Amino acid sequence: MKLMAISLCLALLTGVVLRGRLHNLSSIHLRWTGLAIAGFALQWVSGPGTTIPLTCLYASFVLLTIFAIKNIQITGFAVILLGISMNFLVIGLNQGMPVARQALIASGQSDTLDDLINNPWPKHHLKTGDDTVGFLGDVIALPQPVGQAVSIGDFFTYGGVGIVIVAGMLGPAARREDEGEASDDAPTDEGAMQGAGG
Repeated sequence: MKLMAISLCLALLTGVVLRGRLHNLSSIHLRWTGLAIAGFALQWVSGPGTTIPLTCLYASFVLLTIFAIKNIQITGFAVILLGISMNFLVIGLNQGMPVARQALIASGQSDTLDDLINNPWPKHHLKTGDDTVGFLGDVIALPQPVGQAVSIGDFFTYGGVGIVIVAGMLGPAARREDEGEASDDAPTDEGAMQGAGG
C-alpha cells in the first residue's frame, strides 16, 4: 500500500511539474471499472483454508486483465497489462507469489520469515529453487520508509498507473490550451506582411 501511495504522489507531482492540470483527469474515460473494483476486492480474501483465497486471487487477476485490455487504448494501460501479466504468470505457475528471503530481510520484514516458513500464507510463500520463473516473484527489496518486497510486475503495474495519470493531466485539453497560447503569441499573416513592408 505504501508503494501505491508513493507512486500516486510521484505521478501527480510529475504531472504538475510538466504543467499538467488535475481537472484534465476527468477526461479519462475508463471502461468496465467494476471489474477493477471487484478484482482488487478479491485480493483481500484470506480464508477459509487455502483453496478459496487462491481461487479468488486467480479470479482477481482475470478481472484485472480484462479491465486492462478493455482500456488498452488509454496511454499507460499497455504497461499496466504487462505488469499484471507478469504477476499472474508467476502466481499461477507457483500457486502463490514466491517471496525472496533476502528481499524480506533487506526491506525490514524479517519478522515475517517465520510465518512464511511455518505457516505459509495462501497467496505467498518463501521462494525456493523449485519455483518457476522465480525472478518474477517478490524479489526486489524496498527499504524503509516503504519497507516492502515487490516484483518486477509491481513496478510495471504502478509505473503504468503513473503514466495514465501524467498523460491524463497532460491530456488533449491541456495540449489545445498550449497550442492556443502559442497561436496567440505568433504574429498573424497580416502583421507579418506589414512588418516586412516596414
